[in-house]
Order: sequence, then C-alpha cells, then structure tokens
Amino acid sequence: MKSYVFIFLLLLINCTTEEPTVNVETERNFKMGFTTWSFGPNLDDVNNTYSFIASNTDIYAEYIDNNIPWNAWINHLTLPSAFTNEIEGRSNRKIVGKQLLLSVSLLNTNRDEIAFDFDGSIPFYTKLDDSDIKDGYFKHVSYLVDEFEPDYLVIAIEGNELRLKSPEKWDAYKNLISDVKTRIKQLYPELKISESISLHNLYELEISNPQVFIEDIMTHVNQNDFLSISFYPFLKGLNSKNEFQETLDFLLDHTTSPIAFVETSHLAENLEIPNLNVSIDGNENEQNAYLETLIENADIQGYEFIIWWAHRDFDALWETFPEEVKDIGRIWRDTGLLDENGKERTAFSVWQTNFSR
Repeated sequence: MKSYVFIFLLLLINCTTEEPTVNVETERNFKMGFTTWSFGPNLDDVNNTYSFIASNTDIYAEYIDNNIPWNAWINHLTLPSAFTNEIEGRSNRKIVGKQLLLSVSLLNTNRDEIAFDFDGSIPFYTKLDDSDIKDGYFKHVSYLVDEFEPDYLVIAIEGNELRLKSPEKWDAYKNLISDVKTRIKQLYPELKISESISLHNLYELEISNPQVFIEDIMTHVNQNDFLSISFYPFLKGLNSKNEFQETLDFLLDHTTSPIAFVETSHLAENLEIPNLNVSIDGNENEQNAYLETLIENADIQGYEFIIWWAHRDFDALWETFPEEVKDIGRIWRDTGLLDENGKERTAFSVWQTNFSR
C-alpha cells in the first residue's frame, strides 16, 4: 500500500499508562533503525532525515517499493533515467558507519501481481517463474545490491499477501524467489538474504484453513538467513500490550530463525479516512506501549534488528500528494516518534534510552 505514496515521493499508523518496563541496564544486543522515508518534500527535509538517522540508529533501511524497469532488464535496453537517478541519489547518501538493510519489492501495491514497469505495463508471462521474469528480477536485484552494498537484503516484500490474494501464483513465486536468491547468494555469499511477510496478515487470519496457510508461509520463509517481519499492529486492530505480546509470541512459536522487524510502526493519533471507511483510535501512550513491548522482546528473544518506518510524522510531505493517493498516504502519516513539527513523543524517549545502551 505504501508504494502509492512512495512513487510520488520518488518524483522530487485503548490507551495504556503503564510505566516503561524495558531493562535499560543491560547492553543492547539488537540493532535499531529507521527507513529513509522523509517527513517533507524538500531537499532539506530529505537531508535532515538522513542526518537524524545518522545520529539515532546503528542500522537503517532503503526501501525500494515502486516500479521495476522490466522492459530494459528483459530486452537489454537503457535503464530509465527516473530509475537510475533515484537510485544514484540515494546510494550517494549512504551513511558511513551504519549497517544497511535494502528492501526490494517484486510485487505491486496490492501484492497480487508483479510491480509495474515505468510505463505502467507488466511483461507478458505464463507463470511467475518464466525465465524472462526470473532473469529480469535477478538483474534488478543484483543492480541494486551493487549500488547500495547492503549488509542485509529483503529480496521481496510481504510475499504472504500474494498467497492470500493470488494463491494460484504462489508456487511459481516460490520458484522465482528461490532461483533469484540462489544466484544472488552465489555473487554475494556473505550477504544475509530474506523475504518479508506481513505479520498483521498472518496472525489470526479470517480465512478457511488458516493453519494450512500459516504452515505454508512459514515453511517457505524459515529457509531464509533471517525472518523478516512487516508489522503495523493498528491494521489488525491491536492496541494493548497484551495484544502486542500475544502476536509476538505467535511469531516466536512459528520460527527458530533470527527475527528482524524490517518495517513497523504504530499510530500516535487517531486515524480517520472517511473515503476508505477507516476509523482507528490511536495515541502516544499506545504507540509507546507497542515500542516498549517490541524492545522488550528484541532484548529477550535476541532479535537481529528493528526498523521503525518513519522517524517523524510526514504531514508536510502528505500535503503535496495528489488527491488520488492522499487517503492511502494518510494511513501511516501519524506514526512517527516525532510529530509533524519535530516535537518528541513519549516513545522517542524510550528509543533514545535503549539506543544508548
């Protein structure tokens, strides 16, 4: 869903008052970071975002969830300048001394088809594991790895949603990812590779035979170097520490792999989107409770890292969105640890205290 607003950006989410329970006396054994999602549309806003990341993280994420130049990759043509300029601009901002997660999406916004090319088309294929699709995606991922030189790679984003929405494509998807991952691993044997799954679309699924679905997904992703989780609790209607903990316990019960939250956040304000029939309560205390719970589990379970989606509310950026994507962009707008004016929320104190360990 976020890729609608992400594409636009390339062209320039019950209250608790419990006290923090995170043990801040022990040395932290997991990494903490943010994505490079900017809070505003201007160059200074982008530069300030990277500067904030440099001071408040030991890992950060570049999130590539937009178009794929399929035609250029498949037919050996010149890459679109809109693609190369964006990648070059971001890779040139690589932050020295910080580890980097590169997340790349194979799928479109709805996670039911492969991503569009820059002209809005998709290449013809019979199955997702057709040789043209496999070769094209391998070239795409290897190009990005060459440009960014990441420490961690998410080779596909929220793949379990394809299994939900286009189940007939799932087996071919697994073959495609296995092929591309094997080839990338041969070129970069030290690179840690995974695929992300959305936990809010795995836990307590309202489908027939949910256990079959869960076992299928987890059997597949547990073959990766680490387990990559995308999680926005408010999208599942979760709003208490007990609910957050039950979801994280569910996750732990289904894997023995190292766990990394490659994108996550929680609402700090109410979310009202009449056009989408969305009304979700949110507040600072609830956001704080989620971050506390996540950090507690990261400590106890030895997570690899956690990536909070946006460090600051992006009202200024959101105001520049075309009308057709404003509703979608509104979903994550108020999930920053800083509000739209840069004022620190309660959860940011928890972040700072634990980051300093």
